[in-house]
Amino acid sequence: MPQNHGNFLDMPQLQKGVTRFWLIRHAVVEQNARRHLYGAMDVPLCPDSLVAQRPMYEALARRLPHPALWFTSPLGRAQQTAQAIQQAGYGTQASRIEPAFTEQSMGEWHGTTHDQLPQKLAVPAHPFWSVGATEQPPGGESMVQVCARVGAALDRMSREHAGKDMVIVSHGGAIRGALAHALHVHAHTALHFSIQNLSLSVIEHLREGWRIVNVNELPLV
Repeated sequence: MPQNHGNFLDMPQLQKGVTRFWLIRHAVVEQNARRHLYGAMDVPLCPDSLVAQRPMYEALARRLPHPALWFTSPLGRAQQTAQAIQQAGYGTQASRIEPAFTEQSMGEWHGTTHDQLPQKLAVPAHPFWSVGATEQPPGGESMVQVCARVGAALDRMSREHAGKDMVIVSHGGAIRGALAHALHVHAHTALHFSIQNLSLSVIEHLREGWRIVNVNELPLV
């Protein structure tokens, strides 16, 4: 019988010993923050959603691998989401702060209401993001720059933790940046991905390169 070549995901379970990133977007932030461009601001989670979405945290706790290394962005909403997942059944696990996985900095535009933003833009906004991929707010960063910093972190972490499962609780922009890096696509293209709150996206680093396992998987409850 001829042997298959390459790496295939034919079985229902993922192969062990693969360098794998489990990327989770943080939970919903509180209502007042959502009225503004909050980017890399440290805004709190919605307390009502933390209670109402408890089954989603439990589903994530069941879905994530054991053992795994845990990382969060420096922002409190990512750290609190990680704690909620662990408390929902995963079990206590030390989490490391990974600055590269923070959200896009909007610089001087932080706190701008969404109706005030269009007059500040130098290029048209992306249809699925607050600003265009090349737009760099004063004192902030463009999505192109986000993709570069996230990509560099993925490469570094793949070397440092080869063969490990890594859970990273992060942000919509940073996760899109990870997908852009894995697919070798421009930031504008990556912004077409929908990354919902509490969704899971999984990517792998193999000898042959990066592979996307799934994107924007919502917890089954």
